[in-house]
Amino acid sequence: MFFQDLPSALVADDHPLFRSALIQALTPIFDQRIAETANLDSTIGYLQDHPGTDITFLDINMPGNEGLNGLVSCLHQFPNTLFVIVSAQESIAVMHRTIKLGAVGFIPKSASLDTIASAVEQILSGETWLPHSDAYDALTGVQDEDFAARLALLTPHQLKVLQYMSEGLLNKQIAHEMVISESTVKQHASAVLKKLNVINRTKAGVLFKHWTEVSEE
Repeated sequence: MFFQDLPSALVADDHPLFRSALIQALTPIFDQRIAETANLDSTIGYLQDHPGTDITFLDINMPGNEGLNGLVSCLHQFPNTLFVIVSAQESIAVMHRTIKLGAVGFIPKSASLDTIASAVEQILSGETWLPHSDAYDALTGVQDEDFAARLALLTPHQLKVLQYMSEGLLNKQIAHEMVISESTVKQHASAVLKKLNVINRTKAGVLFKHWTEVSEE
């Protein structure tokens, strides 16, 4: 992404003190062009109202996120916005999945303000940022590697159907939740299986959970 003017940022985190600290680190880069939200719903609402937002710093543990579900939803809805994960969760496996799903960086909350500022400068220059070499090494793994790429092929409605499928909901229940017909759900589900190249909804749900669940360590 090429920034002709001063880029704008959104800090999405439910901890006020950390939001303040992160904004302090980001202010020299973004000046006053920094907004803040405290949950996934308000984050999505802000991005819908401000489609020109260049970069979002997303806490994967804030209300509404459910692991990496929030990241996946945001990436699908706002493909022109860069997403950087900022989290106290420092599992290399989680870092690996966030980057493969489409995030451009993973900044631990334990990072110093100087490190955060340096990471953001690198990200804005077009590079991916991870905190240490082991995390970069993890990106060379190939297990289920093309699932993340196939996930990006889904439309927002197909993604929502997949999310409900992973929760074990039946077509009738999904239709009720999405306020659409059961036949439309079946069409979406069929498209999901085809795009993900899996034989049934159980396999699709298992893979989706593998890529989006975040365990506490």
